[in-house]
Amino acid sequence: MALSGKVAVVTGGAQGLGKGFAEILLKNGAKVSLFDVNEDLGKATTAAFEKEFGTDNVLFYVCDVTSEKQFKDAFQRTVQTFGGIDIVCNNAGIINEVDWEKTVDINLSGVIKGTYLAMDHMKKENGGRGGVIINIASLAGLGPFPTCPVYTATKYGVVGFSRAMAMASVAAGYGVRINMLCPTFVRTALLNTLKLEEQCGQFQKLLEVNKTFLESFGILEVSDVVKAFENLVLDESQNGAAVIVKTEGFHYVKFPTAEDLQIKSKQ
Repeated sequence: MALSGKVAVVTGGAQGLGKGFAEILLKNGAKVSLFDVNEDLGKATTAAFEKEFGTDNVLFYVCDVTSEKQFKDAFQRTVQTFGGIDIVCNNAGIINEVDWEKTVDINLSGVIKGTYLAMDHMKKENGGRGGVIINIASLAGLGPFPTCPVYTATKYGVVGFSRAMAMASVAAGYGVRINMLCPTFVRTALLNTLKLEEQCGQFQKLLEVNKTFLESFGILEVSDVVKAFENLVLDESQNGAAVIVKTEGFHYVKFPTAEDLQIKSKQ
């Protein structure tokens, strides 16, 4: 998928992974619309990108992904300005085991909303151009993270939802690929929340478990995850694929086949 002239949306695009994803898209010649709830950071990131890539190639909208109206309006305004959408990255996410409903609203419901809104503009039966959606999950979406059970649940949900939507897109002829990115710990502001009692709540006592996990898996830099993201966007053969990103590199997940999941009758 050549990216020059394509239009991308990145949620949670003001900092961390979202900022890294937006930057690599811009470097490849795409136009990018950043959605983020943090207005100050969003404006600062946009200004920096405009200076490097030109004012006609970057947009920023204040957008809380839990707000149907804000989310829908930001998509609509992006289409009105850039003429369509080809790439969507549902990246916005938090860790908060105390206000766990908010974690579900952002990490899972936000991804579902973002995917459905993207489909409204991208699928060919609506006159869209097709394209690719990358939903950001986590290694915790493939194996449990005991100090963050609700976070784990949301990321499992992202993986299951994205795989089902990828199959639906093929069956319905939408022309939109849907893939998942599952990194281990990444050096972003989100990582710091694992140390905060107001985020960990009753699991604060398990901080030694976090330390053990961090020592075992290591910490990625944003640039490590961006490489895997770029590969998922560019490789048009991948749909319903999940990529694990670890310190030693990235690789595709081998999911059970339909045949593997069939219940065998007793002989």
